[in-house]
Amino acid sequence: MARGLPSTASLARFWQKLNRLKTLKESTTETSLQRHLTTLDLTLLGVGGMVGSGLYVLTGTVAKEMAGPALLMSFCVATLASLLAALCHTEFGARVPRAGSAYLFTYVSMGELWAFLIGWNVLLEYLVGGTVMARAWSGYLDAIFSHRIRSFTVAHVGIWQVPFLAQYPDFLASGITLLASALISCRCRIYSWLNHIFLAVSLLVILFIIILGFVLARPHNWSTEEGGFAPFGFSGVMAGAATCFYAFVGFDIIAVSCEEAQNPKRAVPMAITISLGLVAGGYILVSIVLTLIVPWHSLDPDSALADAFYQRGYNWAGLIVAAGSVCAMNTLLLNDLFYLPRMVHAMAADGLFFQVFTYMHPQTQVPMVSILVFGVLMAFLALLLHLQALVHFLSLGTLLDYTFVATSIIVLRFQKTPPSSSLGPVSPGPVAEGYEDSSGHRRLEDTEQPSAPEPGQLRPALRPFLGFMSGCRPGVAVAWALCVLVVSAIILDCGLIFGDSALHLPPWGHTLLLLLSSVLFLLSLLVLGAHQQQHREDTFQVPMVPLTPALSILLNVFLMLQLSYLTWLRLSVWLLIGLVVYFGYGIRHSKENQQELPGLTATQDSLEETVQALQPLNQAPAQEPSQMEQATSL
Repeated sequence: MARGLPSTASLARFWQKLNRLKTLKESTTETSLQRHLTTLDLTLLGVGGMVGSGLYVLTGTVAKEMAGPALLMSFCVATLASLLAALCHTEFGARVPRAGSAYLFTYVSMGELWAFLIGWNVLLEYLVGGTVMARAWSGYLDAIFSHRIRSFTVAHVGIWQVPFLAQYPDFLASGITLLASALISCRCRIYSWLNHIFLAVSLLVILFIIILGFVLARPHNWSTEEGGFAPFGFSGVMAGAATCFYAFVGFDIIAVSCEEAQNPKRAVPMAITISLGLVAGGYILVSIVLTLIVPWHSLDPDSALADAFYQRGYNWAGLIVAAGSVCAMNTLLLNDLFYLPRMVHAMAADGLFFQVFTYMHPQTQVPMVSILVFGVLMAFLALLLHLQALVHFLSLGTLLDYTFVATSIIVLRFQKTPPSSSLGPVSPGPVAEGYEDSSGHRRLEDTEQPSAPEPGQLRPALRPFLGFMSGCRPGVAVAWALCVLVVSAIILDCGLIFGDSALHLPPWGHTLLLLLSSVLFLLSLLVLGAHQQQHREDTFQVPMVPLTPALSILLNVFLMLQLSYLTWLRLSVWLLIGLVVYFGYGIRHSKENQQELPGLTATQDSLEETVQALQPLNQAPAQEPSQMEQATSL
């Protein structure tokens, strides 16, 4: 080997470091945060996190520029993708009741590097998302006062002509961000009550929009004379669905807040299911009435709902809608500021981020440093940046996170869970005897209850038909099948979206590509289904695994490929910065790295003590000490 090049063993150890899993102990349910959130609190938290951005920001843009009245179908597709992702979040949130959401789920199932990248991506999502909400809040409030705030700022500061910056500094958006950060840092209960008040007003306004909208509905607006129901075709519906998916990003805040829930294993599944159902129903009804009140091509993308009532002569109704939008933006901004510091605290507690962010206020038990630093940073971004173009970026990051969560469900379901894991015991019975057998105590062969196969092993009923797979170690065939599933899903989605012309393939080649990728996707599903899974009775589990998470992966990738290449470029740059942070700090300060070092030292000390104890017995033969020294050196 050339001098200076790393050896194969060192590369293997480095790869093992990158993919080491987070060790969860029985004390995982203990937390430094106060457990005071009820099921109602979590449900309202999820509803508040989803209601607002899709309703007041996305509906006009998608209806006028992407889907037309078929906005209804775009929200239905986005709801389906969100439901599949919510099921995966529900299982993880109930089994691992700790803050961190997709970051923690990936850490316990796929590895440290992937978890850091997901956590790093989530940090930017909620930092930019909170900034967008602050800017939208400022814009709607300015519209209530006939844009007098903007006119005053432009008159005294002027208009900027700088790329990537807003035309004028938004002092109102920056101020509301700092005020919201102060409220979050006081006490979590204060935030909970504010969230309830703003959410109640927002829900009443949504109910008002639906009722008055159906009263003013004109079915003629869906006729062919106005462009028809789907003027942009199927591609427009799916492009709108990829954008509308951002409207449902708030439900994962329930999984993040489960560490502060009184009964997370029961409250988290119920809160996610109820909140997603309520919000999806509200979005679909509002999308129907919006394009029935006025023709879709006459909508104002910046304030579609209020503008629809203004066009019909109901100015008082438009004012009520604008007031409801301000309350919705307040709720979303508070949710982002509530989520972001806890995400930073979770990463810092694992040693992957700077330790200063682990500080908790002794009285309020909130992550003060995280709230202060990221609250000020969010206020600075809201002051200077114009971020409407980053909605697609936020959708891409969220879809990527949910794809990793769905993959983690498959990985975790086929992993062997040790008894000491906080993920809890698997179903009682023969599996428990398998752990006892591996401890060194051999059992009789004529036992009455033979041990069941471990997770990741081939099912006994299928071994006569799939004998060529029975010789694989547990989990090997599952790992290969999962890789084939993800790759085939990407190829299949690329073939469906870009077609034969964009891929420079002849028609028969495009058809063959779709056929082969579909067959590989189905075969990988069959291989995964032929292996034993974990079965638990004490918590929620995603139904029909691996089909449900596989469909989530397929649909998420399909929606991600609908977004522009500039969006992918922005995400790549941010992830590259994250890799610099991880390899410069996180990989050396990781708690899992610190846990490995004491174990290695203890092993070396015990080996030295064993050698010293055996030395008096090995003085007669001359060869035995040398053999012991060779073993010690190994």
